[in-house]
Amino acid sequence: MSELNLESMSAKQLLAYYSEKAYQDANEAHKNGKLICWSASVAPSEFCDAMDICTVYPENHAAAIGARKGSPALLELAEKKGYSIDCCSYARVNFGYLELLKEEALTGVTPQALADAPADRLPLPDLVITCNNLCNTLLKWYENLAAELHIPCIVIDVPFNHTVPMPQYAKDYVKSQFQYAIEQLEQICGRPFDYDKFLEVQKQAQRSVAAWDRVAKMTSYKPSPMNGFDFFNYMALIVCARSKKDSEIVFNKLADELEEKLKKGEYAFGDNEKFRFTWEGIACWPYLGHTFKSLRSLGVLLTGSGYPGMWSLHYTPGNMDEMAEAYASIYTNVALPEKVDAIGKVIEGGKCDGIAYHINRSCKIMSFLTVETADMVKEKTKVPFVTFDGDQTDPSNFSPAQFDTRVQALAEMMEQEAAEKDKKAQ
Repeated sequence: MSELNLESMSAKQLLAYYSEKAYQDANEAHKNGKLICWSASVAPSEFCDAMDICTVYPENHAAAIGARKGSPALLELAEKKGYSIDCCSYARVNFGYLELLKEEALTGVTPQALADAPADRLPLPDLVITCNNLCNTLLKWYENLAAELHIPCIVIDVPFNHTVPMPQYAKDYVKSQFQYAIEQLEQICGRPFDYDKFLEVQKQAQRSVAAWDRVAKMTSYKPSPMNGFDFFNYMALIVCARSKKDSEIVFNKLADELEEKLKKGEYAFGDNEKFRFTWEGIACWPYLGHTFKSLRSLGVLLTGSGYPGMWSLHYTPGNMDEMAEAYASIYTNVALPEKVDAIGKVIEGGKCDGIAYHINRSCKIMSFLTVETADMVKEKTKVPFVTFDGDQTDPSNFSPAQFDTRVQALAEMMEQEAAEKDKKAQ
């Protein structure tokens, strides 16, 4: 596709194009004998990109399958293999998909379930890389992948941040982990690490993050030109193509479109934006449409979420101290007071009137401290909150009726808070 055609496409069209292109490029690379890496979503992409290793992301792939209603069949495959329903549903979808890829590799015949999987094809990896800044489940998930496929597993270990700012000895430890990962990649690739390309990759990653931040700022306007559920769609590229020009192009295009909407007075909900809220946690991908429509019917607009912000990773290219701190300080890897502060900033930035906490059966690290987090955020911000049960990819753990009841309650609380503020102002 020519540059001229790309320039004429909308951000939504570009998102679809580059998302599909990422998988096409990966499958083409696999056919041509190029190394393929399966990576955890918040592992540093810069290292593999610097070594020209094609990287794909099982979490993002599982989310896409879940959003397209294809997860139950793969979850069943994983459960038959022995993976408990208490395991992360992203991991279970991935293990189910892996079984189909292994069957194809063994027999030379594509299983019908693989052909029917409602997502772009994922090629088998030559190595896996993970980082425990997000959760410890990833360690066992990727260790199992490596064991089943007899391939290298690179683990970047980062300390939990009990104090902020991050102490120098902790940065030094993470940098040593980075160096060890580089040495492993040199052995796997059979050539020295390309530090010049690494610097260029870092620069691109920071341009992409800056463009992502441009988009995020658009929900600070009231009324907002952006529906925050779009974060959940566009974040595919900040996860999968953070170190590539593709994401910078798409995010800047989206920001330009939203700025134009602002100038024209065009808003996400038109004149029906009654209240604004924060969604805390991962999206319920199989019910993304239902959750959005339920909230829209109440005039409740999503303008804040800490989850997409985890990939807003800032550092100065070439400064490994800053890069270490960026990857080690995402808000799932800090102590409770810092997490509360981070959510408070999301609420403030989105001018939110309330918050809904997703009690996610799959994601224990984002759910275990919800009660304490919610109480502390309420004390700090004074905004009302509700919780609802769900799952990021397993539809059996979500009740549409419960969700509707809880967000209706949130709308009523936000309306009551607004009435009391108006009464005090008179």
